[in-house]
Amino acid sequence: MAPSPLVRWGSLISAIVAVVLAYSYQQQHPFLFSDVGHALSVYCYSSVRTHDGQQPSADCFSVQDGAFAGVWARDSDQAPLGVKEAHVTVSDGHVIPGLWDGHGHLLQYGEFLHSVDLFGSQSLDEVRHRIKAYLAANPEAGTEKHWLRGVGWDQSAFGRMPTADDIEQDDQLKGIFMMLDRIDVHCAWVSQSVLNLLPDEIPNVPGGEIIRDPGPGVFCDNAMDMIMDLWPKPGAQQKTQAVLSAMRELNKVGLVGMHDAGVTAENARLYSELASSSPDWTVRVYGMLECAKRNTFCPEDAPVMSHQDAKFTLRSVKLFADGALGSWGSAMLEPYTDHPWTSGSLLINASALTQVTKSWASKGFQVNIHAIGDLANRNAIDAFQAALEQQCGRDGDHHHLAECQSRHRFRIEHSQIIHPDDQKRIHAMGIIPSIQPTHATSDMKYAEQRLGPERTRSEAYRMKSLLDTNPVLGSDFPVEPPNPFQGIYAAVTRKSPHTGLGPDPETPSKGWHTEEALSLDEALLGFTRNVAYGAFLEHSAGIIRRGSFADWVVLDEPLEDMNVEKIRTLKVRETWVGGRRVYSRDEEA
Repeated sequence: MAPSPLVRWGSLISAIVAVVLAYSYQQQHPFLFSDVGHALSVYCYSSVRTHDGQQPSADCFSVQDGAFAGVWARDSDQAPLGVKEAHVTVSDGHVIPGLWDGHGHLLQYGEFLHSVDLFGSQSLDEVRHRIKAYLAANPEAGTEKHWLRGVGWDQSAFGRMPTADDIEQDDQLKGIFMMLDRIDVHCAWVSQSVLNLLPDEIPNVPGGEIIRDPGPGVFCDNAMDMIMDLWPKPGAQQKTQAVLSAMRELNKVGLVGMHDAGVTAENARLYSELASSSPDWTVRVYGMLECAKRNTFCPEDAPVMSHQDAKFTLRSVKLFADGALGSWGSAMLEPYTDHPWTSGSLLINASALTQVTKSWASKGFQVNIHAIGDLANRNAIDAFQAALEQQCGRDGDHHHLAECQSRHRFRIEHSQIIHPDDQKRIHAMGIIPSIQPTHATSDMKYAEQRLGPERTRSEAYRMKSLLDTNPVLGSDFPVEPPNPFQGIYAAVTRKSPHTGLGPDPETPSKGWHTEEALSLDEALLGFTRNVAYGAFLEHSAGIIRRGSFADWVVLDEPLEDMNVEKIRTLKVRETWVGGRRVYSRDEEA
């Protein structure tokens, strides 16, 4: 229920009182403000959640040169330091620290915004209808120089894998050049025109799968490389348009930063240039380098990059242990329950993964390994243990390795299915799990079919039981929508943020394996302080205190007072980055 006008006026008056107190404090202590070179702005709100253990809440803060200069409560005698005159903004909004997404794909999300949206498509006819609608609005797409791109199809809605002929048989689509990514971006569906660019006899690919039944057209994991090699790559201008349009959308949902889980050296150089020069670069980006040849060692291609204000930072690398669960590509210790003839596939063998991890660690890079299946997670943990022993001594003491890990902060991206023995090792060494809460709620409709009830119960989609390892939370956009409030809702309720329902039609209000649900505070920390820690930014991001980045989000009411069902549809009022407002819902309207 919305606050009454009386309550709103009371909050506004209280905020004004706080400003008056701050001004009074300034007049009483002029020596504190004698050496200030730049004017400073003051902002007062109905409430401010800071995530600072020393001062968890406040009413006002000051900003100077893109950082918080002071944070104080109305009943405190603390006021902003370093001002003679301050521009004061008073609002009845409620503030939380700026939110970060711990695992997303910036350029790919921007490209998705300029492609065919296939998420939620329920039939091949619907896919064809969406393609035709897109081509009508974008007649240049579908040519040899400008392939039709899209993402979001799921073969479970079709009853089988799609084929090139599913497109070719439609007279309106015959002959187009097309590459459509599966919902998890681990398979690509191509048209006959693209197939014609390949040899007549296409060999199998280690760590990949070429779907041949019911017909050719889909390439998964490492087999996608042969398609990507043929795809006409966008130029710098197209990439810039995609990146900046993505940032605008991220700001709308309260995101001030993100970890980009796979940045090529070429794109890293573009990002660095844009971060230095474009006023429209409005999201702080922590990049993970992905070599041109996946799972290799290429430090010469992209040295460590760091902007002082963390607009763009590159000091980590992304490796890939396996594929995705939905396409039976994640590497399992035991066969799939619904496909007992396969255990998935590794994209790199265990010894090679260990060697490349050690090589990157020796160059000072944080190593982040994509691992979904329990075999892939075991291999990732083995690789991390070997790298930590190399870097900090081979004494086998987990306490010693945990202290070493606190400096290196190796991460497992996704961490979806982990054997109980390996969960213990994650706890012992402090390996950081990078988790996407909406993956659990998207996969809950089929995960138990893939894994069986026991493996699901003891291994899959852990959150609460990994809480002591500072799990980084995110979305994996564009695989999932980037809205962090949907991720918070999924983490707290273990229900779909799109429907508000759990997987059981008989008890739809019940979440999925709620023993792994997080509290609201735990979920918020996963999108703020934990994400900052996972990027070595714990002193600068995800927190409102003096000296940290002046990044914050304004909401209409406090999250802690909100009905949890309202969180999944919550709309941000404002987003601020570096003391600059980068999104306002009122201006958008």
